[in-house]
Amino acid sequence: MTALPGEPGPIGVFDSGYGGLTILEGIRQRMPQYDYIYLGDNARAPYGTRSFDVVYEFTRQAVVRLFQLGCHLVILGCNTASAKALRSIQQNDLPKLDSQRRVLGIIIPTAEVIGRLTRTGHVGVLATEGTIRSKSYDLEIAKRHPEVKVTGVACPMWVPLVENNEAGGPGADYFVQKSLGQLMEADPQIDAIILGCTHYPILLPKIEKYKRPNVKVVSQGAYVAESLADYLLRHPEMEERCSKRGRMRYLTTENAEKFSISAQLFLHENVEAEHIDLG
Repeated sequence: MTALPGEPGPIGVFDSGYGGLTILEGIRQRMPQYDYIYLGDNARAPYGTRSFDVVYEFTRQAVVRLFQLGCHLVILGCNTASAKALRSIQQNDLPKLDSQRRVLGIIIPTAEVIGRLTRTGHVGVLATEGTIRSKSYDLEIAKRHPEVKVTGVACPMWVPLVENNEAGGPGADYFVQKSLGQLMEADPQIDAIILGCTHYPILLPKIEKYKRPNVKVVSQGAYVAESLADYLLRHPEMEERCSKRGRMRYLTTENAEKFSISAQLFLHENVEAEHIDLG
């Protein structure tokens, strides 16, 4: 499914691991006609505790590889990469690599819609330590909805729970209840919670169990898909560069068989992955 230079190519979706599959699923449900390549840097995951410089370098390597595979448009389906690497890649790398290609993140689409999803004007963010420390959600929401108060809590145990297939176990109950309690204690007026990590939708049954009844949980997949559909509508020149055969390809820097098995937890369908090296 590799496109030749100048030919239409697949839409690339990158994540440090499996979480971006929840973004991919939302996009494919909205726009199944396009070709997609998913690239997971599972061998070097998680990104959440890594420095800005390391996340930037790893993300840049992935973007370059997806460009080499024919992608004209790449979505960073990873909150940490969107927070720590997106701006540098857009401003510093794209002009040198190819000014006609585009890299988009997933924080801004969520920040754009949150204003219509809260009535109290108090919003919570549950995310990795890296995303919370970056304050990317605080900054992007403030630009668009300055009246909204944002409170963030890091959930360092949530990703390991998901990736070790413990999302349905008692450990998940403990850590989800604990993090939600911390968030609501910090601001009892919160009525919308952004799941600021793409792994977290797998924990939705536990989150729904322990959240307050009046609190809306905002999962990113559908909103990113809505934003991408709008982007392609507003940029027909990019839309023409996206091939449309309904094909899907999965790449991982980890063991391909392991990825294929774990990916089924996110996609609920058979997955055949290929191994790829980035570093």
